[in-house]
Amino acid sequence: MTDLVALLMPPDLGGMAVAAMVGVSFIASLVTVAFGIGGGGLLLAVLAVLMPPAALIPVHGVVQVGSNLGRAVVFVRHTAWSAMPWFVVGSIVGVTAGGSVVINLPPWAVQVGVGGFIVWTVLACPPRWLSHWPLLTGVISSFLTMFFGATGLFVASYSKSLKLARHAFVATHATLMCTQHLLKTLVFGLLGFAFAPWAGLIAAMIAAGLLGTLTGRLVLNRMTDARFNRALDLVLLLISARLIWSGLAERFWP
Repeated sequence: MTDLVALLMPPDLGGMAVAAMVGVSFIASLVTVAFGIGGGGLLLAVLAVLMPPAALIPVHGVVQVGSNLGRAVVFVRHTAWSAMPWFVVGSIVGVTAGGSVVINLPPWAVQVGVGGFIVWTVLACPPRWLSHWPLLTGVISSFLTMFFGATGLFVASYSKSLKLARHAFVATHATLMCTQHLLKTLVFGLLGFAFAPWAGLIAAMIAAGLLGTLTGRLVLNRMTDARFNRALDLVLLLISARLIWSGLAERFWP
């Protein structure tokens, strides 16, 4: 038992922090399945408080690979596979460019920009290039994920523009995000990030995320497409508002 606890305790983290991160991983997956989006951003926000900054984006990325893979497998028969090929090509370009950029983008600018874009896509008609140019969506979102981490909101705008039913939206979005986070994780590994000390915690969070996915599916099955789309829009607007506020606060009231 002591060895198991030690395995789940990465450097500079206490037992309460580990328990909180595993618990939030469960909640984040439940939220993502039930409402279509939001779990990745929620998880990132909690990890940012509890985890060393240098490990935040790489560890979050690998956990998101596992969580999204679980959702993709559970809902695989609903996946719109036609959305994948050019998005994957764009994601490869994006993570490669992001990994090679020396100058870090100001976090506040990314938050405000992504938040504002999502508000626009919810309140207005989604721009046509989101559905017609998955290559460009993949490039931009994958580049940003190297700095910002949770770009599920951006990719959700592309998924939403495809006008999918609720189960197909969850399946397709999970497949897209799993691919993007996997590519990001590979790049961080090539850049020298040591994942081994975090392996136990990552495994526990992925397992908790799978339980959250199965629980969230029960909620999703009770929703209609209309209710799901309204809930999705509300979650997108709330998280976008938080992104914009956090970015402006960091810029003007540090």
